[in-house]
This record gives sequence, C-alpha cells and structure tokens, in this order.
Amino acid sequence: MTGHGAPVLETVDCSDLRVAVVASSWHTQVMDGLVAGAERALDDYHVGERKLVRVPGAYELAVVADALARQGYDAVVALGVVIRGGTPHFDYVCQAATEGLTRVALDRGIPVGFGVLTCDGDQQALDRAGLEGSKEDKGYEATSAALLTARTLRELAATAP
Repeated sequence: MTGHGAPVLETVDCSDLRVAVVASSWHTQVMDGLVAGAERALDDYHVGERKLVRVPGAYELAVVADALARQGYDAVVALGVVIRGGTPHFDYVCQAATEGLTRVALDRGIPVGFGVLTCDGDQQALDRAGLEGSKEDKGYEATSAALLTARTLRELAATAP
C-alpha cells in the first residue's frame, strides 16, 4: 500500500479514551519512527491516559495486545516491522501477527490499530516509518484508525436499543 487514496481523517477529542501502544523492538530506527508517529497521533487526539509497552518482536505483539485489552483499554495499537529474508520465516511471522491481532480485536471487542509493516526491504520500512524523508507515517495512521474506531464503537453503544 502506498498511501495513494488514503482518507483525510479529522482529529476528534479522544481525551476520555484509555489507549495502549505495544511496539516491537527489532529494527530500532524504524520502530522509533513508528512509536513517535503513534505518540503524535495520541497528542493530536488529546488522549491523556496512555501506556507504551515494548516486546521483543512482531510475533509477541498479539499476546501482549490481548493482555492490555483485558486490562480495559479502549484501544490498542500494535506496531512492528517484519522484513522479508531468504526463508519462509517472514510469512509465518506476518501471518501469526495478523491473525493474532485480528483475534484480539474480535474476541475483546476493541479496535487494534494495525501498524505492523511487512516489507520486502529496509528502504520500504524506512519509507513508511514516519521519519524525516519518509513517504508515509504508519504509526500515526494506525493510531488514528484505532482512535476513530474506538470513538465509533462508543457512539454505537450509546445509541443501541
């Protein structure tokens, strides 16, 4: 995905939401950019109660996201990066992270912002990390999507019959 066609999302007040960010530790430069983007989004949306938890890699994101969801967070943002290598490991980790985070969202009924970059090389990851010179800011985008979805879920719950 190149960002072409991405919606322009207005920031809304999310000061009443509790939000956790779980971020992997591999690829420090990329991860620093993704976490910074998430923090900018949390600031722009006025989220006061927030928590950042670091995990070793993308594979560990789902189990920690689930633990945070069970702690009552309104949204969880998962950030990571997996870069294709010469073995099937890339496919296994990407599939496990995707399926695990989807399960957390559906089983717990909260949005999980999917900020896991699945890239063919380092440059692709850097282009999406929200760093100076990057073409995209996937940390910000994943956080924004989770916040807006959490807000929508609150509105739906308030108008349910």
